[in-house]
Amino acid sequence: MDYQLAQVNVARLLAPIDSALLKPFVDALDEVNAEGDHSPGFVWRLQSESGNATDVEGFGWDVADSHGVIVNLTTWVSTQALSDFIFGGRHLEIMRRRREWFQPVAEATTALWWVTAGTRPTVGEAEERVRHLRERGPTQHAFTLRRHFPSPAETPSSVIANDDQLCPA
Repeated sequence: MDYQLAQVNVARLLAPIDSALLKPFVDALDEVNAEGDHSPGFVWRLQSESGNATDVEGFGWDVADSHGVIVNLTTWVSTQALSDFIFGGRHLEIMRRRREWFQPVAEATTALWWVTAGTRPTVGEAEERVRHLRERGPTQHAFTLRRHFPSPAETPSSVIANDDQLCPA
């Protein structure tokens, strides 16, 4: 059986999505999404009719005192393919500016897990994975790039510590 890597990341907005503060972020979305869509190893991303996912509802329990939460949910062929995209190109440029637009959060905002190839994870499933990671830390059920697990088709099934996967932004 083949597997793909699901990833979700969420961000708490410092201002409404249509505000002047978030305009540079919103203006970059199409370019960053297109870069991701054409990256080696990219499979799928959640999007609404708008072409992005800024209007997809989810993670309402995680809003705190922000102006809302935006969700990014994708699938990739491997952790390496995801890393190559995240830590390169336009995405890295935008990620370096994240503090201008998003609240700092102490707990996990990104979770990874393996899905059967062709599976499209749901926002509800992504919410459960983030909660799991926050409560239990990295496990085969929900993990991070820094502490990840091989797909169920691979062995061994122990954690892979990758201290090189620290965010350069």
